Amino acid sequence: MLPLSGIKVLDLSRVLAGPYCGMILADLGAYVVKIERPGRGDDSREFGPFVNGESAYFMSINRNKKSVTLNLKSPEGKEIFKELVKHFDVVVENFRPGTMEKLGLGYDVLKKINSRLIYAASSGFGYTGPYRERPAYDAIIQAMGGLMSITGFPGGKPTRVGASIADIATGMFCAIGVLAALVKRQVTGEGDMVDVAMLDSVVALLENAIARYEVTGELPKPLGNRHPSIFPFESFEAQDGDIIIAAGNDELWAKLCRAIGKEELANDPRFRTNQLRGQNYNEMKKILDDIIKTKTVEEWIKILEDAGVPCSPINTIDRVVQHPQVLARDMIVKVRHAVAGEIKMPGCPIKFASENPKIGPAPILAEHTEEVLKEFLGIGDEELARLKASGVI
Repeated sequence: MLPLSGIKVLDLSRVLAGPYCGMILADLGAYVVKIERPGRGDDSREFGPFVNGESAYFMSINRNKKSVTLNLKSPEGKEIFKELVKHFDVVVENFRPGTMEKLGLGYDVLKKINSRLIYAASSGFGYTGPYRERPAYDAIIQAMGGLMSITGFPGGKPTRVGASIADIATGMFCAIGVLAALVKRQVTGEGDMVDVAMLDSVVALLENAIARYEVTGELPKPLGNRHPSIFPFESFEAQDGDIIIAAGNDELWAKLCRAIGKEELANDPRFRTNQLRGQNYNEMKKILDDIIKTKTVEEWIKILEDAGVPCSPINTIDRVVQHPQVLARDMIVKVRHAVAGEIKMPGCPIKFASENPKIGPAPILAEHTEEVLKEFLGIGDEELARLKASGVI
């Protein structure tokens, strides 16, 4: 029995932030029904790459869900949705604020139908503030939130983080909000609204960038693969490629010095503490650069791992999906999709001592419409046929 077994979710969201939240809840055992537009479905069903006409992008973030098509712009579609809300615990949506209200399906309406409902809304800028009605995409938020300004190499152009981190972080925070609201509901018996903004989520990820600016007044800038406060904690060029070395404290610095055959550097007055290494960074970096260039990445990995110094090659994705630790943790899983056949995707990173999440396939568009409407609303075959013919489902 997974932690969210018995929790039922209506997922109206599209593309990434909202669907990622719904995927987390589904992985943890929730019964998640994805409400999609008849005929087209989620926009991401049209994003490549495709396998037998099915989007691998969509499949990777909508697994373990059921697909129901429902036209929320039609009066009958709205009434069906309201009836479903009576039977569900959570609604997830990522429309622009005001959209659900225009449909007559905002939180104020739905909580009167089901006072225990958790309404989780993720959007670019949240439900308050002067930007609340602006559209947003990941790159826009990475730029506006300052993340791009500290990403990249010194002197280079501001750089977008390689993954859609603004969307993904928003999905994670939204899932956390849902879990917190469910715990609160156990005490109060009442539901709540969770309001998570992409911009807020990126600002929350800035960790020491804002702290450094507020304390020092200095504007954080891109540092490449360097850490701004820990030394050495970055990439170095070996004979045949780059290696990451992370000496996160003075003890690890001493181990690194012994491993590279320069034990005297551990007590060198220029480098004895992390603060001193930061003050004398250029000197330290040149010494390490000259030494690391003398061996291959594989040779250094063996030496440093034996010495207990955190290190890693910079793996490409083909190496990640075959990495023994990744595979041992079931982080690359095989899923059999009804149309696409067997595909691989990332597993769930949350593990339990009792039972780990099971990863099932993403649904075909409208695959479960009849099943869900029959089970929860008792709609018969004749009525389902009429609703389908009229474009309601």
